[in-house]
Amino acid sequence: MSEPVRVFLVDRDKVALQNLEHILRKEGCVVTTAPGGMAALKYLEAQPVGALLFEVILADLGLDPMDESHFLHRCLRLQPASALILISDKISVSSVVDAIRQGAFHYLIKPIRPQELRQAVLRAAESSRQQQASRGGGAAPLVRGVKAPLITRDPTMLSLLEQAAKISGLDLPVLITGETGTGKEILARFVHDVSLRAEKPFVAVNCGAFQEELLANELFGHAREAFTGAVRDRKGLLDAAQGGTLFLDEITEMSLSMQVKLLRVIQEKELLRLGMSRPVSIDVRFVAASNRDIRKEVEAGRFRRDLYYRLNVVDFYLPPLAARQGDIPLLVRHFIEKHAKSLNRPVTGISSQALEMFSAHHYPGNVRELENIVLRAVAFATGTEVGVEQLPEGWTNRDPASLFQPDENKRYLSLEEMTQRYITWICLETKGNQGQAAKILGMDRVSLWRRLKKMQAGVVDGSSS
Repeated sequence: MSEPVRVFLVDRDKVALQNLEHILRKEGCVVTTAPGGMAALKYLEAQPVGALLFEVILADLGLDPMDESHFLHRCLRLQPASALILISDKISVSSVVDAIRQGAFHYLIKPIRPQELRQAVLRAAESSRQQQASRGGGAAPLVRGVKAPLITRDPTMLSLLEQAAKISGLDLPVLITGETGTGKEILARFVHDVSLRAEKPFVAVNCGAFQEELLANELFGHAREAFTGAVRDRKGLLDAAQGGTLFLDEITEMSLSMQVKLLRVIQEKELLRLGMSRPVSIDVRFVAASNRDIRKEVEAGRFRRDLYYRLNVVDFYLPPLAARQGDIPLLVRHFIEKHAKSLNRPVTGISSQALEMFSAHHYPGNVRELENIVLRAVAFATGTEVGVEQLPEGWTNRDPASLFQPDENKRYLSLEEMTQRYITWICLETKGNQGQAAKILGMDRVSLWRRLKKMQAGVVDGSSS
Protein backbone atom coordinates (compact mmCIF):
# COMPACT_ATOMS: atom_id res chain seq x y z
CA MET A 1 0.00 0.00 0.00
CA SER A 2 1.19 3.51 -0.80
CA GLU A 3 0.02 4.96 2.53
CA PRO A 4 1.14 3.47 5.85
CA VAL A 5 -1.48 1.43 7.67
CA ARG A 6 -2.75 2.95 10.91
CA VAL A 7 -3.02 0.24 13.56
CA PHE A 8 -4.47 0.41 17.07
CA LEU A 9 -2.80 -2.31 19.16
CA VAL A 10 -4.55 -3.45 22.36
CA ASP A 11 -2.98 -5.86 24.88
CA ARG A 12 -2.53 -5.90 28.68
CA ASP A 13 0.64 -8.00 28.31
CA LYS A 14 3.41 -5.37 28.01
CA VAL A 15 5.96 -7.74 26.48
CA ALA A 16 3.52 -9.03 23.87
CA LEU A 17 2.46 -5.45 23.14
CA GLN A 18 6.06 -4.39 22.52
CA ASN A 19 6.79 -7.41 20.32
CA LEU A 20 3.74 -6.85 18.10
CA GLU A 21 4.44 -3.13 17.92
CA HIS A 22 8.03 -3.85 16.82
CA ILE A 23 6.89 -6.21 14.03
CA LEU A 24 4.25 -3.78 12.74
CA ARG A 25 6.55 -0.75 12.79
CA LYS A 26 9.13 -2.72 10.77
CA GLU A 27 6.38 -3.21 8.18
CA GLY A 28 5.89 0.55 7.99
CA CYS A 29 2.67 0.71 10.03
CA VAL A 30 1.79 3.69 12.20
CA VAL A 31 1.04 2.08 15.56
CA THR A 32 -0.86 3.40 18.57
CA THR A 33 -1.05 1.18 21.67
CA ALA A 34 -3.42 0.75 24.59
CA PRO A 35 -2.82 -1.41 27.71
CA GLY A 36 -6.12 -3.27 27.64
CA GLY A 37 -9.71 -3.06 26.43
CA MET A 38 -10.98 -0.42 28.87
CA ALA A 39 -8.10 1.93 28.09
CA ALA A 40 -8.67 1.40 24.36
CA LEU A 41 -12.37 2.28 24.57
CA LYS A 42 -11.68 5.38 26.69
CA TYR A 43 -9.17 6.55 24.07
CA LEU A 44 -11.61 6.00 21.19
CA GLU A 45 -14.50 7.71 23.01
CA ALA A 46 -12.36 10.82 23.53
CA GLN A 47 -11.77 11.26 19.78
CA PRO A 48 -13.92 13.27 17.30
CA VAL A 49 -17.13 11.47 16.31
CA GLY A 50 -17.05 9.94 12.81
CA ALA A 51 -13.28 10.22 12.30
CA LEU A 52 -11.50 7.11 10.99
CA LEU A 53 -8.56 6.98 13.37
CA PHE A 54 -7.38 3.46 12.57
CA GLU A 55 -7.82 1.18 9.61
CA VAL A 56 -7.00 -1.87 11.76
CA ILE A 57 -7.68 -2.57 15.43
CA LEU A 58 -5.62 -5.52 16.69
CA ALA A 59 -6.69 -6.72 20.13
CA ASP A 60 -5.65 -9.52 22.49
CA LEU A 61 -8.12 -9.68 25.38
CA GLY A 62 -6.74 -12.88 26.87
CA LEU A 63 -5.68 -11.19 30.13
CA ASP A 64 -8.50 -8.65 30.00
CA PRO A 65 -11.60 -8.77 32.24
CA MET A 66 -13.58 -7.18 29.39
CA ASP A 67 -15.78 -9.51 27.34
CA GLU A 68 -14.73 -9.89 23.70
CA SER A 69 -18.27 -9.41 22.44
CA HIS A 70 -18.71 -6.16 24.40
CA PHE A 71 -15.36 -4.82 23.20
CA LEU A 72 -16.20 -5.78 19.62
CA HIS A 73 -19.55 -3.97 19.61
CA ARG A 74 -18.16 -0.81 21.25
CA CYS A 75 -15.21 -0.65 18.84
CA LEU A 76 -17.38 -1.10 15.78
CA ARG A 77 -19.75 1.61 17.02
CA LEU A 78 -16.91 4.05 17.65
CA GLN A 79 -14.87 3.10 14.56
CA PRO A 80 -17.37 1.51 12.11
CA ALA A 81 -14.98 1.49 9.14
CA SER A 82 -12.11 -0.10 11.06
CA ALA A 83 -11.31 -3.78 10.55
CA LEU A 84 -11.02 -5.56 13.89
CA ILE A 85 -8.64 -8.51 14.33
CA LEU A 86 -8.86 -10.50 17.57
CA ILE A 87 -5.94 -12.51 18.98
CA SER A 88 -6.32 -15.56 21.20
CA ASP A 89 -4.27 -18.48 22.51
CA LYS A 90 -7.36 -20.69 22.72
CA ILE A 91 -8.82 -22.43 19.68
CA SER A 92 -12.59 -22.38 20.20
CA VAL A 93 -14.33 -22.81 16.87
CA SER A 94 -17.70 -21.61 18.14
CA SER A 95 -16.30 -18.40 19.66
CA VAL A 96 -14.22 -17.69 16.55
CA VAL A 97 -17.17 -18.08 14.21
CA ASP A 98 -19.40 -16.08 16.54
CA ALA A 99 -16.90 -13.20 16.67
CA ILE A 100 -16.56 -13.11 12.89
CA ARG A 101 -20.32 -13.12 12.44
CA GLN A 102 -20.62 -10.23 14.92
CA GLY A 103 -18.33 -8.11 12.76
CA ALA A 104 -14.71 -9.04 13.48
CA PHE A 105 -12.58 -9.15 10.33
CA HIS A 106 -10.22 -11.94 11.38
CA TYR A 107 -9.11 -14.09 14.31
CA LEU A 108 -5.41 -14.91 14.87
CA ILE A 109 -4.35 -17.86 17.04
CA LYS A 110 -1.08 -17.61 18.99
CA PRO A 111 1.76 -18.14 18.35
CA ILE A 112 1.55 -15.70 15.43
CA ARG A 113 4.10 -15.80 12.64
CA PRO A 114 5.25 -12.32 11.46
CA GLN A 115 4.26 -13.13 7.86
CA GLU A 116 0.80 -14.21 9.02
CA LEU A 117 0.40 -11.00 11.01
CA ARG A 118 1.54 -8.84 8.09
CA GLN A 119 -0.85 -10.55 5.66
CA ALA A 120 -3.82 -10.22 7.99
CA VAL A 121 -3.16 -6.53 8.69
CA LEU A 122 -2.74 -5.64 5.00
CA ARG A 123 -5.97 -7.41 4.02
CA ALA A 124 -7.82 -5.78 6.91
CA ALA A 125 -6.53 -2.34 5.93
CA GLU A 126 -7.61 -2.89 2.32
CA SER A 127 -11.11 -3.82 3.49
CA SER A 128 -11.29 -0.78 5.78
CA ARG A 129 -10.23 1.64 3.02
CA GLN A 130 -12.77 0.24 0.58
CA GLN A 131 -15.52 0.46 3.17
CA GLN A 132 -14.58 4.06 3.87
CA ALA A 133 -14.58 4.84 0.13
CA SER A 134 -18.04 3.33 -0.27
CA ARG A 135 -19.34 5.57 2.52
CA GLY A 136 -18.15 8.55 0.51
CA GLY A 137 -20.74 7.92 -2.18
CA GLY A 138 -18.55 6.20 -4.75
CA ALA A 139 -19.25 2.98 -6.61
CA ALA A 140 -21.00 0.06 -4.96
CA PRO A 141 -18.72 -1.34 -2.23
CA LEU A 142 -16.78 -4.50 -2.87
CA VAL A 143 -17.08 -7.30 -0.32
CA ARG A 144 -13.65 -7.68 1.29
CA GLY A 145 -12.06 -6.30 -1.87
CA VAL A 146 -13.74 -8.78 -4.21
CA LYS A 147 -16.75 -8.17 -6.43
CA ALA A 148 -19.69 -10.28 -5.24
CA PRO A 149 -20.06 -13.10 -7.80
CA LEU A 150 -23.73 -13.96 -7.32
CA ILE A 151 -26.15 -11.64 -9.14
CA THR A 152 -28.71 -10.76 -6.46
CA ARG A 153 -30.55 -8.07 -4.58
CA ASP A 154 -32.37 -10.57 -2.39
CA PRO A 155 -31.85 -9.70 1.31
CA THR A 156 -31.28 -13.34 2.27
CA MET A 157 -28.63 -13.79 -0.42
CA LEU A 158 -26.91 -10.49 0.41
CA SER A 159 -26.76 -11.51 4.05
CA LEU A 160 -25.31 -14.88 3.05
CA LEU A 161 -22.57 -13.21 0.99
CA GLU A 162 -21.74 -10.90 3.87
CA GLN A 163 -21.54 -13.83 6.28
CA ALA A 164 -19.33 -15.73 3.83
CA ALA A 165 -17.01 -12.73 3.60
CA LYS A 166 -16.80 -12.37 7.36
CA ILE A 167 -15.72 -15.95 8.04
CA SER A 168 -13.56 -16.41 4.95
CA GLY A 169 -10.45 -15.09 6.69
CA LEU A 170 -10.55 -18.10 9.00
CA ASP A 171 -8.89 -21.36 8.06
CA LEU A 172 -12.00 -23.34 8.97
CA PRO A 173 -13.72 -25.94 6.79
CA VAL A 174 -16.89 -24.73 5.04
CA LEU A 175 -19.91 -26.78 3.98
CA ILE A 176 -22.26 -25.42 1.29
CA THR A 177 -25.61 -27.05 0.61
CA GLY A 178 -28.36 -26.27 -1.88
CA GLU A 179 -30.14 -27.61 -4.91
CA THR A 180 -28.30 -28.29 -8.16
CA GLY A 181 -27.74 -25.11 -10.14
CA THR A 182 -27.92 -22.62 -7.24
CA GLY A 183 -24.25 -21.61 -7.51
CA LYS A 184 -22.42 -23.61 -4.83
CA GLU A 185 -19.09 -23.59 -6.66
CA ILE A 186 -19.41 -19.85 -7.30
CA LEU A 187 -19.89 -19.27 -3.57
CA ALA A 188 -16.92 -21.56 -2.82
CA ARG A 189 -14.71 -19.52 -5.14
CA PHE A 190 -15.91 -16.34 -3.44
CA VAL A 191 -14.97 -17.75 0.00
CA HIS A 192 -11.50 -18.47 -1.41
CA ASP A 193 -11.12 -15.10 -3.17
CA VAL A 194 -11.80 -13.08 -0.03
CA SER A 195 -9.62 -15.26 2.20
CA LEU A 196 -5.96 -14.93 3.11
CA ARG A 197 -5.33 -17.79 0.66
CA ALA A 198 -6.62 -15.79 -2.31
CA GLU A 199 -3.25 -15.70 -4.08
CA LYS A 200 -2.91 -19.49 -3.85
CA PRO A 201 -4.71 -22.08 -6.03
CA PHE A 202 -8.42 -22.86 -5.94
CA VAL A 203 -8.85 -26.48 -7.05
CA ALA A 204 -12.27 -28.06 -7.64
CA VAL A 205 -13.12 -31.74 -7.97
CA ASN A 206 -16.53 -33.37 -8.49
CA CYS A 207 -16.57 -36.40 -6.21
CA GLY A 208 -19.36 -38.00 -8.21
CA ALA A 209 -17.41 -37.96 -11.47
CA PHE A 210 -14.88 -40.66 -10.50
CA GLN A 211 -14.94 -44.24 -9.33
CA GLU A 212 -13.31 -44.76 -5.93
CA GLU A 213 -9.87 -45.83 -7.22
CA LEU A 214 -9.74 -42.98 -9.73
CA LEU A 215 -10.85 -40.43 -7.13
CA ALA A 216 -8.14 -41.60 -4.72
CA ASN A 217 -5.54 -41.24 -7.46
CA GLU A 218 -6.86 -37.79 -8.43
CA LEU A 219 -6.77 -36.52 -4.85
CA PHE A 220 -3.64 -38.18 -3.47
CA GLY A 221 -1.52 -38.96 -6.52
CA HIS A 222 0.88 -41.91 -6.76
CA ALA A 223 4.53 -42.87 -6.80
CA ARG A 224 6.38 -44.26 -9.81
CA GLU A 225 5.72 -48.00 -10.28
CA ALA A 226 2.86 -47.92 -7.74
CA PHE A 227 0.86 -49.87 -10.33
CA THR A 228 1.24 -51.05 -13.91
CA GLY A 229 1.64 -48.04 -16.17
CA ALA A 230 2.79 -45.64 -13.43
CA VAL A 231 6.00 -44.56 -15.15
CA ARG A 232 6.57 -41.47 -13.04
CA ASP A 233 5.57 -39.83 -9.76
CA ARG A 234 2.27 -38.00 -10.02
CA LYS A 235 1.05 -35.39 -7.59
CA GLY A 236 -2.66 -35.22 -6.83
CA LEU A 237 -5.14 -32.39 -6.47
CA LEU A 238 -4.31 -31.99 -2.79
CA ASP A 239 -0.75 -31.13 -3.83
CA ALA A 240 -2.09 -28.81 -6.53
CA ALA A 241 -4.13 -26.94 -3.91
CA GLN A 242 -1.15 -26.52 -1.55
CA GLY A 243 -1.53 -23.25 0.35
CA GLY A 244 -4.95 -22.67 -1.19
CA THR A 245 -8.43 -24.18 -1.21
CA LEU A 246 -9.71 -27.61 -2.28
CA PHE A 247 -13.39 -27.61 -3.26
CA LEU A 248 -15.03 -31.03 -2.95
CA ASP A 249 -18.26 -30.82 -4.92
CA GLU A 250 -21.00 -33.42 -4.35
CA ILE A 251 -19.15 -34.75 -1.31
CA THR A 252 -22.04 -37.12 -0.51
CA GLU A 253 -21.19 -39.11 -3.66
CA MET A 254 -17.88 -40.16 -2.08
CA SER A 255 -17.73 -43.78 -0.91
CA LEU A 256 -17.47 -44.56 2.80
CA SER A 257 -13.93 -45.94 2.42
CA MET A 258 -12.82 -42.75 0.64
CA GLN A 259 -14.46 -40.73 3.40
CA VAL A 260 -12.19 -42.47 5.91
CA LYS A 261 -9.11 -41.50 3.87
CA LEU A 262 -10.28 -37.90 3.52
CA LEU A 263 -11.01 -37.64 7.25
CA ARG A 264 -7.44 -38.68 8.05
CA VAL A 265 -6.05 -36.04 5.68
CA ILE A 266 -8.17 -33.32 7.31
CA GLN A 267 -7.22 -34.40 10.84
CA GLU A 268 -3.52 -35.06 10.32
CA LYS A 269 -2.88 -32.41 7.62
CA GLU A 270 -0.87 -34.93 5.64
CA LEU A 271 -1.46 -37.38 2.80
CA LEU A 272 0.04 -40.67 1.73
CA ARG A 273 0.41 -41.14 -2.02
CA LEU A 274 -0.20 -44.59 -3.43
CA GLY A 275 3.08 -46.52 -3.46
CA MET A 276 4.86 -44.22 -0.97
CA SER A 277 5.81 -45.09 2.61
CA ARG A 278 6.21 -41.55 3.98
CA PRO A 279 3.32 -39.09 4.30
CA VAL A 280 3.54 -35.58 2.84
CA SER A 281 2.45 -32.52 4.82
CA ILE A 282 -0.25 -30.35 3.25
CA ASP A 283 -1.65 -26.91 3.97
CA VAL A 284 -5.10 -26.82 2.40
CA ARG A 285 -8.46 -25.33 3.31
CA PHE A 286 -11.41 -27.63 2.62
CA VAL A 287 -14.71 -26.39 1.22
CA ALA A 288 -17.31 -29.09 0.50
CA ALA A 289 -20.72 -28.96 -1.17
CA SER A 290 -23.72 -31.20 -1.70
CA ASN A 291 -27.20 -30.99 -3.19
CA ARG A 292 -28.46 -33.48 -0.61
CA ASP A 293 -29.48 -33.11 3.02
CA ILE A 294 -26.25 -34.41 4.57
CA ARG A 295 -27.85 -34.93 7.97
CA LYS A 296 -30.27 -37.40 6.40
CA GLU A 297 -27.32 -39.08 4.66
CA VAL A 298 -25.60 -39.43 8.04
CA GLU A 299 -28.69 -40.93 9.67
CA ALA A 300 -29.03 -43.36 6.75
CA GLY A 301 -25.42 -44.49 7.22
CA ARG A 302 -24.29 -43.26 3.81
CA PHE A 303 -22.08 -40.48 5.17
CA ARG A 304 -19.71 -40.67 8.12
CA ARG A 305 -20.82 -38.67 11.13
CA ASP A 306 -17.25 -37.75 12.13
CA LEU A 307 -16.47 -36.42 8.64
CA TYR A 308 -19.72 -34.44 8.64
CA TYR A 309 -18.73 -32.69 11.88
CA ARG A 310 -15.24 -32.03 10.54
CA LEU A 311 -16.61 -30.33 7.41
CA ASN A 312 -19.64 -28.63 8.94
CA VAL A 313 -17.76 -26.08 11.04
CA VAL A 314 -19.22 -23.21 9.02
CA ASP A 315 -22.26 -23.93 6.86
CA PHE A 316 -24.14 -22.01 4.17
CA TYR A 317 -27.41 -22.90 2.49
CA LEU A 318 -28.07 -21.49 -0.97
CA PRO A 319 -31.85 -21.08 -1.47
CA PRO A 320 -33.47 -22.17 -4.75
CA LEU A 321 -34.26 -19.53 -7.35
CA ALA A 322 -37.99 -19.99 -6.70
CA ALA A 323 -37.41 -18.61 -3.19
CA ARG A 324 -35.93 -15.36 -4.54
CA GLN A 325 -38.11 -14.57 -7.54
CA GLY A 326 -37.27 -10.88 -7.27
CA ASP A 327 -33.81 -11.73 -8.64
CA ILE A 328 -35.18 -13.26 -11.86
CA PRO A 329 -35.50 -10.01 -13.90
CA LEU A 330 -32.01 -9.02 -12.74
CA LEU A 331 -30.56 -12.38 -13.77
CA VAL A 332 -32.37 -12.42 -17.12
CA ARG A 333 -30.96 -9.03 -18.09
CA HIS A 334 -27.50 -10.02 -16.88
CA PHE A 335 -27.48 -13.22 -18.96
CA ILE A 336 -28.87 -11.43 -22.02
CA GLU A 337 -25.97 -8.98 -21.87
CA LYS A 338 -23.46 -11.77 -21.22
CA HIS A 339 -24.56 -14.07 -24.04
CA ALA A 340 -25.34 -11.36 -26.58
CA LYS A 341 -21.70 -10.37 -26.24
CA SER A 342 -20.34 -13.93 -26.39
CA LEU A 343 -22.54 -14.83 -29.42
CA ASN A 344 -22.05 -11.45 -31.10
CA ARG A 345 -25.81 -10.89 -31.28
CA PRO A 346 -27.53 -7.46 -31.34
CA VAL A 347 -29.94 -8.37 -28.50
CA THR A 348 -30.13 -5.65 -25.84
CA GLY A 349 -33.49 -6.21 -24.12
CA ILE A 350 -36.58 -8.32 -23.54
CA SER A 351 -40.31 -7.76 -24.06
CA SER A 352 -42.54 -7.27 -21.01
CA GLN A 353 -44.55 -10.41 -21.87
CA ALA A 354 -41.43 -12.56 -22.11
CA LEU A 355 -39.99 -11.16 -18.89
CA GLU A 356 -43.25 -11.82 -17.09
CA MET A 357 -43.13 -15.44 -18.27
CA PHE A 358 -39.54 -15.73 -17.01
CA SER A 359 -40.71 -14.44 -13.63
CA ALA A 360 -43.62 -16.92 -13.48
CA HIS A 361 -41.52 -20.04 -14.13
CA HIS A 362 -40.44 -22.18 -11.13
CA TYR A 363 -36.97 -23.30 -12.39
CA PRO A 364 -36.38 -26.79 -10.99
CA GLY A 365 -32.85 -26.42 -12.43
CA ASN A 366 -32.41 -23.04 -10.66
CA VAL A 367 -30.03 -20.38 -12.01
CA ARG A 368 -28.32 -22.84 -14.34
CA GLU A 369 -31.66 -23.60 -16.04
CA LEU A 370 -32.47 -19.90 -16.30
CA GLU A 371 -29.14 -19.14 -17.96
CA ASN A 372 -29.55 -21.96 -20.47
CA ILE A 373 -33.01 -20.67 -21.47
CA VAL A 374 -31.67 -17.13 -21.88
CA LEU A 375 -28.75 -18.44 -23.95
CA ARG A 376 -31.15 -20.25 -26.30
CA ALA A 377 -33.42 -17.21 -26.53
CA VAL A 378 -30.54 -14.88 -27.40
CA ALA A 379 -29.27 -17.32 -30.03
CA PHE A 380 -32.66 -17.48 -31.79
CA ALA A 381 -33.77 -13.86 -31.33
CA THR A 382 -34.48 -12.13 -34.67
CA GLY A 383 -34.24 -8.54 -33.47
CA THR A 384 -32.83 -6.51 -30.61
CA GLU A 385 -34.98 -8.05 -27.89
CA VAL A 386 -36.01 -11.46 -26.63
CA GLY A 387 -39.71 -12.16 -27.20
CA VAL A 388 -42.16 -14.88 -26.26
CA GLU A 389 -41.36 -16.63 -29.56
CA GLN A 390 -37.93 -17.56 -28.22
CA LEU A 391 -39.25 -19.16 -25.02
CA PRO A 392 -39.58 -22.95 -24.64
CA GLU A 393 -42.73 -24.41 -26.19
CA GLY A 394 -44.16 -25.63 -22.90
CA TRP A 395 -44.15 -22.12 -21.42
CA THR A 396 -46.77 -20.67 -23.80
CA ASN A 397 -49.46 -23.37 -23.42
CA ARG A 398 -49.21 -24.05 -19.69
CA ASP A 399 -52.23 -24.33 -17.39
CA PRO A 400 -53.13 -20.73 -16.44
CA ALA A 401 -53.92 -21.83 -12.88
CA SER A 402 -50.23 -22.62 -12.38
CA LEU A 403 -49.40 -18.93 -12.82
CA PHE A 404 -51.26 -18.04 -9.66
CA GLN A 405 -49.94 -20.66 -7.24
CA PRO A 406 -48.02 -19.50 -4.13
CA ASP A 407 -44.24 -19.71 -4.33
CA GLU A 408 -41.89 -22.00 -2.37
CA ASN A 409 -42.21 -19.72 0.68
CA LYS A 410 -46.04 -19.99 0.58
CA ARG A 411 -46.26 -16.35 -0.42
CA TYR A 412 -49.50 -15.67 -2.26
CA LEU A 413 -49.64 -13.21 -5.15
CA SER A 414 -51.14 -9.76 -4.72
CA LEU A 415 -54.11 -8.76 -6.89
CA GLU A 416 -51.82 -6.57 -8.99
CA GLU A 417 -49.39 -9.45 -9.57
CA MET A 418 -52.22 -11.79 -10.54
CA THR A 419 -53.62 -9.19 -12.95
CA GLN A 420 -50.24 -8.72 -14.62
CA ARG A 421 -49.73 -12.45 -15.02
CA TYR A 422 -53.23 -12.92 -16.44
CA ILE A 423 -52.72 -10.14 -18.99
CA THR A 424 -49.38 -11.66 -19.97
CA TRP A 425 -50.95 -15.12 -20.37
CA ILE A 426 -53.74 -13.76 -22.60
CA CYS A 427 -51.15 -11.96 -24.76
CA LEU A 428 -49.22 -15.22 -25.07
CA GLU A 429 -52.36 -17.18 -25.97
CA THR A 430 -53.16 -14.67 -28.72
CA LYS A 431 -49.54 -14.82 -29.92
CA GLY A 432 -49.03 -11.10 -29.33
CA ASN A 433 -52.18 -9.93 -31.13
CA GLN A 434 -53.03 -6.98 -28.90
CA GLY A 435 -56.37 -6.33 -30.61
CA GLN A 436 -57.58 -9.85 -29.91
CA ALA A 437 -56.11 -9.80 -26.39
CA ALA A 438 -57.84 -6.48 -25.61
CA LYS A 439 -61.16 -7.92 -26.74
CA ILE A 440 -60.80 -10.96 -24.45
CA LEU A 441 -59.76 -8.73 -21.55
CA GLY A 442 -62.70 -6.35 -22.10
CA MET A 443 -60.57 -3.26 -22.68
CA ASP A 444 -59.68 -1.14 -25.68
CA ARG A 445 -56.39 -1.68 -27.50
CA VAL A 446 -54.88 1.66 -26.43
CA SER A 447 -55.60 0.91 -22.76
CA LEU A 448 -53.97 -2.50 -23.13
CA TRP A 449 -50.94 -0.95 -24.81
CA ARG A 450 -50.61 1.56 -21.97
CA ARG A 451 -50.99 -1.19 -19.40
CA LEU A 452 -48.27 -3.27 -21.04
CA LYS A 453 -45.92 -0.27 -21.12
CA LYS A 454 -46.66 0.40 -17.46
CA MET A 455 -45.95 -3.26 -16.61
CA GLN A 456 -42.66 -3.12 -18.48
CA ALA A 457 -41.65 0.12 -16.73
CA GLY A 458 -42.59 -1.40 -13.38
CA VAL A 459 -40.32 -4.40 -14.01
CA VAL A 460 -37.44 -2.18 -15.07
CA ASP A 461 -37.82 0.04 -12.00
CA GLY A 462 -38.01 -2.97 -9.74
CA SER A 463 -34.82 -4.49 -11.15
CA SER A 464 -32.75 -1.35 -10.91
CA SER A 465 -33.71 -0.09 -7.48
